[in-house]
Amino acid sequence: GHCQRRAPCGIQKCTKDFVSRTSHLNADLEGLDPEYCKALRAYSACTSHNSKVCRGNLVYHSTVLGISDLMAQRNCTKDGPTSSTNPEMTHDRCNYSGLTEAGEHQGGEKTPPPTYLFCGLFGDPHLRTFKDHFQTCKVEGAWPLIDNNYLSVQVTNVPVVPGSSATATNKITIIFKSYQDCTDQKVYQAVTDDLPAAFVDGTTSGGDGNAGSLRIMGNVSGRFVEMQARHIGTTVHVRQLGQYLTLAIRMPRELAMAFEDSQDLQLCVNGCPSGERIDVRGHLPLPVVGKSLPWGSAAPPRPVYTLETATTKCQEKMLVRDLYFDSCVFDLLTTGDANFTGAAHGALQDVEALHPRKEHWHIFPRSGGGTVGRDSKFFVSFGLVCLILHSFL
Repeated sequence: GHCQRRAPCGIQKCTKDFVSRTSHLNADLEGLDPEYCKALRAYSACTSHNSKVCRGNLVYHSTVLGISDLMAQRNCTKDGPTSSTNPEMTHDRCNYSGLTEAGEHQGGEKTPPPTYLFCGLFGDPHLRTFKDHFQTCKVEGAWPLIDNNYLSVQVTNVPVVPGSSATATNKITIIFKSYQDCTDQKVYQAVTDDLPAAFVDGTTSGGDGNAGSLRIMGNVSGRFVEMQARHIGTTVHVRQLGQYLTLAIRMPRELAMAFEDSQDLQLCVNGCPSGERIDVRGHLPLPVVGKSLPWGSAAPPRPVYTLETATTKCQEKMLVRDLYFDSCVFDLLTTGDANFTGAAHGALQDVEALHPRKEHWHIFPRSGGGTVGRDSKFFVSFGLVCLILHSFL
């Protein structure tokens, strides 16, 4: 007759699944823990399914006794919901989106999807905060955009035109902080004419090689870099337009807001200090039409845009007359540098790629301070009399 091959004991697989389900939980916690109890019940069910094939296995019997002791210590009932039968598919602690999806599968319970926030800085410089407030600021020197438990971003702004307080970004430093076994601390730094496709230490990833949780995705002719940090669900774009840099970031709300009271000076979180603001409630005061800007006698000659020619130039790349369009006109009138048209257009491309809500991509001025709203009116008509730019007073 034919010999029947005996199935192997699957106790090691049961143990591996249990560890996968509980690696993100506090194993030292005493008392009732619903998630831990679910994992223990799934562990117990797995051993029961292997009872026949593992009958003579000492490890199996020790495991069964150990599960019983753990359930007693945690006050777990034998009957009740269990964890997913496929923990490897639902739990990856170095993948933020995988962790949130795992919460939906455990015990059949659904949790709300994570909320993502967007922040961007570009141009002269214009800031879009996590709250979707749009501001234009001076902020000369080094300023923190983000400083939380997972990520730090600092920008350095320098004067654009002699005799003006208007500035633009020429240096960006990004620190991805070490996180469990997912990645060591990694530092990225970009300066004008040096937009590297690697971190400061020469590597292009953090964690386990190409499958690591932190990666620099690519560099387009030294003008664009994308960084993806899967372990914190974060994507960062850095661009160079002309002599200046732009930055855009998408990050989960719960992580972006994980910081101490002493870290409250974050432009992406709280916006620019009132003393650094150029705009007034989201409205950008434009320079006087048809007159040269007071750059000083020593300033090098620049193309002088009028309101009409600046508007025409911005219309070449931007169709919607929102605050990104308004910023384009503002920057051309302020600096005479046509590269700022590309900066505004690139910033809007980053919004479309990273901002989680399409209906909030465009921002229009409103009396409430430049917040998003589909019913907001288009910015002040170019036919109105323009105010003298505050930064030149």
